[in-house]
Amino acid sequence: MNEFVNPKTVRAPGGAYSHTVKVPANAEWVVIAGQIGVNVKGEIQVGIRKQAEQVFRNIVACLREHKMRKSDLVKFTVFLTDPRYVEAYRAARKKVIGDDVLPASTLLIVDGLASPEFLIEIEATAAK
Repeated sequence: MNEFVNPKTVRAPGGAYSHTVKVPANAEWVVIAGQIGVNVKGEIQVGIRKQAEQVFRNIVACLREHKMRKSDLVKFTVFLTDPRYVEAYRAARKKVIGDDVLPASTLLIVDGLASPEFLIEIEATAAK
């Protein structure tokens, strides 16, 4: 089982994440490519909240494909195109991923993604 730790000598995380995740030896790893707010039919969801929720649903689907669960998540790298989207991203994460899963996380504000319609992209890593 992955061990989520926030060292007492480091300021507490500023959001829903852990500073460190220790993965046990011989764990199976899955690296999930950047997911965008597009559903299985190829439809781009409208607005940051719907795109973010779709991104997290895509990540959960990728985990399931490898017989993994949300609790196996180790790391998120989040790309947002506008700092005003942070709260919507956090709300979507809470809705789809929940408060019990706190992988390490990095959030970046970028000038753009592969298409101007994409407002968020998230890469994920999981291990069990």
